[in-house]
This record gives sequence, C-alpha cells and structure tokens, in this order.
Amino acid sequence: MASIGNYLQEVGKEMRKVTWPTQKELISSTVVTIVASIVIALFIFATDRVISTVLEVIYG
Repeated sequence: MASIGNYLQEVGKEMRKVTWPTQKELISSTVVTIVASIVIALFIFATDRVISTVLEVIYG
C-alpha cells in the first residue's frame, strides 16, 4: 500500500509541473486538427475515386 501512496504523490508532483494550454491555444489546435483531418480524408477519397475509375476503364 505504501507504493500506491508513493505513486500517487509522484503523480501529483508531476501534474503540478504540467503547463496546460490556454483556451485560445486549445481551440486553435483543435481547429487545426479538424481541418487537417478533413483535408486528408478528402485527399484519400479523391485518390480512391481516381484509382477506381482507372481500374474500371482498364478492366471494363
């Protein structure tokens, strides 16, 4: 049980060292992540459609 208590104390010490993002930074990072995800999804979709069309033309 002493090791669990020690572990929780260490976790508390480390959590006090964490620099949390501001709300503005958090929103900005979230928007960047969402936009990047959409762009990548659209790229994969377009690539899939092109490859499908090419294979359909080749194999009829």
